[in-house]
Amino acid sequence: MQFKGAFTALVTPFSNGQLDEKAYRELIEWQIQSGINGVVPCGTTGESATMSHDEHKRVIRICVDQVKGRVPVLAGAGSNNTAEAVELTRFAKEAGADGALLITPYYNKPTQEGLYQHFKRIASEVSMPFIVYNVPGRTSVNLLPATVARLNKDIPDVIGIKEATGDLTQVSQVLEYCGPDFQVLSGDDFTVLPLLSVGGCGVISVVSNILPDKMSGLCSAWFEGDLPKAQELHFFLAAFSRMMFVETNPIPVKTALSLMGRIKLEMRLPLTPLGPANAEALQKFLAAKGLI
Repeated sequence: MQFKGAFTALVTPFSNGQLDEKAYRELIEWQIQSGINGVVPCGTTGESATMSHDEHKRVIRICVDQVKGRVPVLAGAGSNNTAEAVELTRFAKEAGADGALLITPYYNKPTQEGLYQHFKRIASEVSMPFIVYNVPGRTSVNLLPATVARLNKDIPDVIGIKEATGDLTQVSQVLEYCGPDFQVLSGDDFTVLPLLSVGGCGVISVVSNILPDKMSGLCSAWFEGDLPKAQELHFFLAAFSRMMFVETNPIPVKTALSLMGRIKLEMRLPLTPLGPANAEALQKFLAAKGLI
């Protein structure tokens, strides 16, 4: 399975505390019609940390059903509990997802050996394509390039990584150690083009929730050898990237989607609405860009 191009880290629309299935299906359909290359349900942006297992599974089922094989579905299935990660990965496979996105265990701060053994245990129980997810800013642990190379060498199902350190030196080392066939996806909307330039294959994006055509267009331009177009889109998207992270993700992007009329503005605690100043700035920004 090749995970290439722009993948949207889908928000999860809620209404009165429950999954808004209609809005979710419509969001997925709009993403596909706009040219997105793949979707990621139940990631950080999807507020997976606040979902019950039943909700998590329902979100993935709906996503797979709505996509109907038109683009790859990379299902969030990670946990800081290895047994739980096995269960969620097994479900992702049974539900028909094309791969599992597996975050490094958070809070309990495993060593590099612990990280290796965590992913090895999941692969011993469930065989499907794995993209490991390295985001030290949220997990407090950094999956180092040497450990990534060890995983890639020893576990055939580990075919790539979502790299969200923002550290291009580390990204370059991962590609150096793992080779060009290892699929490195940017986990930062700010660094998509630089990551592609050293051999990355795409992005798992927050910004593409609101601009799927532009983010997929950036990746397509790069792969087609149109560097001026890729640079143009890189700089166009930079302001959106800054705005979508003015407060904790996914608060700004859910607010933007609500202003665009695509979802209701509802998040689960401990996430709270944008502060008044940022909410006003976001509304003015989207209006100036013609999105509302």
